[in-house]
Amino acid sequence: MGGIRKFKYGKKNFGKKKHESESRDGVRGNYVDLVKESAGFEKYYKAQNIIPESEWNSFLEALRRDLPTAFRISACNEKEAEILLDIVEGNFFKGLINPDDPEEQKKLPFCLPWYPQRLGWQVPISRKDIRRSETYFRLHNFLMSETDSGNISRQEVVSMIPPLVLDVQPHHKVLDMCAAPGSKTAQLIEMMHSQDKLPSGVVIANDIDNSRCYMLVHQAKRLNSPCTLITNHDASVMPNIYITNSDGETEVMKYDRILCDVPCTGDGTLRKNPDIWKKWNAVNGNNLHGVQQRIVKRAAELLTVGGRIVYSTCSLNPVENEAVMHRIIAESEGALELQDISSSLPGLKYSPGISSWVLTSKEIDVYTDFEQVPEAITTQIRPHMFPPKPEDAEKFHLNRCIRVLPHHQDTGGFFIAVLKKLAPLPWESPKSSGGSTVDVPGEVENSKHNGPQPKRRRIQGYREDPFVFFKEDEPVWPLIKDFYELKPELPLDCLLTRCHVGKRKNIYFVSPAIRNIIDKNQDKVKLINAGVKVFARCDNKNVNCCFRLAQEGLNSISQYIGDCRRVSICKSDLLTLLTVDDPKHPPETTTLDPATQRRLEAVSHGSCVLEYRGEDNLNLDLVGWRGSCSLRAYVSQPDCVHFLRLLGGDTSMFDKNKFKKEDEMKEESSEIRITVKEEMEIKEEESKDEVVTSSAGDTTDHKSEQNT
Repeated sequence: MGGIRKFKYGKKNFGKKKHESESRDGVRGNYVDLVKESAGFEKYYKAQNIIPESEWNSFLEALRRDLPTAFRISACNEKEAEILLDIVEGNFFKGLINPDDPEEQKKLPFCLPWYPQRLGWQVPISRKDIRRSETYFRLHNFLMSETDSGNISRQEVVSMIPPLVLDVQPHHKVLDMCAAPGSKTAQLIEMMHSQDKLPSGVVIANDIDNSRCYMLVHQAKRLNSPCTLITNHDASVMPNIYITNSDGETEVMKYDRILCDVPCTGDGTLRKNPDIWKKWNAVNGNNLHGVQQRIVKRAAELLTVGGRIVYSTCSLNPVENEAVMHRIIAESEGALELQDISSSLPGLKYSPGISSWVLTSKEIDVYTDFEQVPEAITTQIRPHMFPPKPEDAEKFHLNRCIRVLPHHQDTGGFFIAVLKKLAPLPWESPKSSGGSTVDVPGEVENSKHNGPQPKRRRIQGYREDPFVFFKEDEPVWPLIKDFYELKPELPLDCLLTRCHVGKRKNIYFVSPAIRNIIDKNQDKVKLINAGVKVFARCDNKNVNCCFRLAQEGLNSISQYIGDCRRVSICKSDLLTLLTVDDPKHPPETTTLDPATQRRLEAVSHGSCVLEYRGEDNLNLDLVGWRGSCSLRAYVSQPDCVHFLRLLGGDTSMFDKNKFKKEDEMKEESSEIRITVKEEMEIKEEESKDEVVTSSAGDTTDHKSEQNT
């Protein structure tokens, strides 16, 4: 969330903190507990009346408890999501608790009623307890491995709400203005790909902090989307993006959906950031109001008419929430309107937005009108921060905002508002709002003011490598095209590298829409990352092509790869390849199913696609490597564990129990590997027996005996 990025609290000296002694049950001790109270916080929020008096004690008690763990299952692949959901709803979690203990039963995960398709889940155990208790090490491994493979995202419950109400469709142009660390961006990407492997829409994820942009890169790489672009700009002055339209003309790109998860004081995250208690200050919200308003105003300028903005904060403060909405709606003169989203979130408990609030000083002196504000602090408290007059309040529909409080359903605190653009803004010309080549008027006006011109903002951070798209005369292309028998439908101009000179190490693929954006804006906008890796250099004298396929981008280009590099594989063989993961000792082809061996005879050495088509509609494409007498699956360990789970295979050999000594772990791992090796040897002997019997003319009888 955006809440804690604004303030730098200095380096924490963890070395001075002492752990409590480790308990006998294996649970590690905690750090010395922080004092979770603030007199100023309590006085301020009692004055705001956002929590009913009857709920006040429940509110404070919830804030002082650790935050439960939550996760959601990726919706990119419907069948894979269905299998993971079966695992979550099955016996996996039930085996972690004592069924005879009523208190332990309360720790079972439960589905979030308002999250679509039962894909959002909450576990009533804190992340700290999961990490520190041996009881939950398998749960920890499950969440970690599936997160690394991009099929589960660990995300706070309330953080899941803004992307849902944004209502993203595969053809939309989507902008996440303050995207880092990227959990909501990942959710937007999943929604974009929920119906199509290569949607026509785009997700542009932006953040002002250059170092945090690389956290976005990490999130995007988990989901392997060719439709995502990461930029590094101040959201309040986000530059125009230019594209070539269907008529071949250049125009400003307008967005269909914009997410503004703006920087905030973050007091809704007290449960996971308890150090905010001692640093909380009423003035912080006042100071951030201007930044928040400028970001949502710029979002409104970039939005197409009929488009939707979701404004969210992890703060409870109305000055950062309703006051910002009131101000932008008033300035828009009817062009923006708050939307009622209550029906979009069935089962979610929340409080409606308020139309009356107060401003305070650092000492919590209360002001209900700007005339009451002392002159010394009129630069901190401005007239537009105050609520609308009672007679005007109804026309702003501030009650359509929603505020989720920690005690409502054992979550963090959050604020969400949805704006719809009904008409061009008063300071926009009709031409610019339709997406013309004219700059957004707000920028034009700023450039024409009297006096000295403002200095151009210096782009911070590293100088990014260029995006170099392939052309027809690309030297390495004929070799790759012929080796993989790539179909002509694969758009060559959507392949790129990140260097002008030297050896091509990695080749990336982007969607045509992203290619259009990069082509027009590479010299104007700071682009950090785009595309998925589809080919990686792999020099091997025994192979006719020096580029192998990359698992990350296989789903994007698999449909274009010819039959000469495809191997249909059965379930038992795929389980064998995934279980024996040692690249120095891959399974020999003679141990595989005879049908697989016959298919491999038509495939030359090198990278290939392993196709699994299950009877249960589970379809998997994996990168494989065909050796002279062996075959292996060329996938990462997280992907390997994920595929094994989908196939119902044994993943225990990959479990890591950090509470056990290293020698014990090695012994268990070696036992598992010996078992796997024995199974392979048995299968090899059976295969040899089958060949001998077949030569004697008794193939049918032998197969019947095997089936029996």
